[in-house]
Amino acid sequence: REQGRLAVAAKGAKRPYSQLRAVLLPFQQVHIVLSRPRRSAEDEAPPEVQTLRGAEWAGGAAMLTGAALFAGFHCNELLMKLLARGDPHPLLFDAYAQTLPELAGADDAKGQAALRAFELLLLREIGLLPDLSLVTATQRALGEDERFALRPDAGVVPAGAGDAGLPAAVLIGAQAALELGSMAALREVCAAALPGFKTTLRTLLAYHLGTPTLRTRQVMLDLQLL
Repeated sequence: REQGRLAVAAKGAKRPYSQLRAVLLPFQQVHIVLSRPRRSAEDEAPPEVQTLRGAEWAGGAAMLTGAALFAGFHCNELLMKLLARGDPHPLLFDAYAQTLPELAGADDAKGQAALRAFELLLLREIGLLPDLSLVTATQRALGEDERFALRPDAGVVPAGAGDAGLPAAVLIGAQAALELGSMAALREVCAAALPGFKTTLRTLLAYHLGTPTLRTRQVMLDLQLL
């Protein structure tokens, strides 16, 4: 939470009697102790991979299963690919912890809204989301009766015939929830326009990731074909 994404080697964790086996599980919060890197006078930076000395469970939800498992790994893959190492985002860390329980419920629409809210916050935290309450090119306020599109290369623009447009009220509500830092409010906004947000955010993420399909989504599609 305070140091950002880290690469850590857990030596001996796969041994049958290792105490780490029951702690190092996906989607769980842990308190960890890392070894201090050995640095000589010539070293300018610590090694990229640190060694784990100890870990304790710090709370978390039950293990995700079924579709919720893929949704959780979807979040993980986005974090791995979009966050630089050593770049802390405490707000995003907390939002991730709040999102996981929402994915575990039986209500698929609720889980999808939680995913969209997390994607919006992630893009905002890393500086890839424009102000949703303004037309990006002119910085004018959105008209109440208009529909707008969110494009990777142009930001918020009036929706064209082929765009997955979103009502102005929805975008303004999303911006207000982001500024307030309320994931609950952001999930409510996303739930009100779920198809539009899903299409829009998939396009945005594909643009910034440089790939149209995440590995997690491809695995899920392959399993569905089976």
